[in-house]
Amino acid sequence: MITPFKKLDAIIKEKLVELEFNTPTPFQIKSIPLIKSGKNLFCNSSKNSGKTTALILTTMQKLKCKEVGTAPRAVVLVENNEKALELYDAFFKFTKSTPLRVYVCDEREHIDLLKSEIFEGVDILITTPKTMNKLLLLEGVNTTQLKIFSIDDAEFLSKNAANADLLAITQSIHKCQYIIYSEKMNATLRNLENHFMHYADVINFK
Repeated sequence: MITPFKKLDAIIKEKLVELEFNTPTPFQIKSIPLIKSGKNLFCNSSKNSGKTTALILTTMQKLKCKEVGTAPRAVVLVENNEKALELYDAFFKFTKSTPLRVYVCDEREHIDLLKSEIFEGVDILITTPKTMNKLLLLEGVNTTQLKIFSIDDAEFLSKNAANADLLAITQSIHKCQYIIYSEKMNATLRNLENHFMHYADVINFK
């Protein structure tokens, strides 16, 4: 197994072998050590470069593959409900048979049901900015234990509503690591440095 996979939690390494992920992509070689360092990062790379797998592996690593408490310690924002369900399936391949509890906010369900299920205990929460903001307004999710906050395929933030929801969400978070994944930087993403992406490094990988 090639570095940086060698330096991941033993449970993750077992899953990588089981799923035949033996060799990291060039993007993963560059990004995983930096994400593990705890820095805020903009991770820019082309499609099919391994961004989503890097997101999953580093989230699991940050949480040490352990179930802790009831409040989410990781949040992943995506553009819409379809992408949320797809990402949940991708996470589940790696987290099944581990203690980690992954929960997806299916927007087809009533918000009160989402609240009650989240209160039962979640480690990784996958949702859209709209639903996350709604949950916060209804005191339906506790952000005090957050360690890592990621946004997958973040180009959708150029939509004003999504960006406004994101800024409202981050105002309620005191301290955590932020990772934003996209194909390339744009003005909307760059502007986030003025809000919560303080001292962020940028990875550009084509």
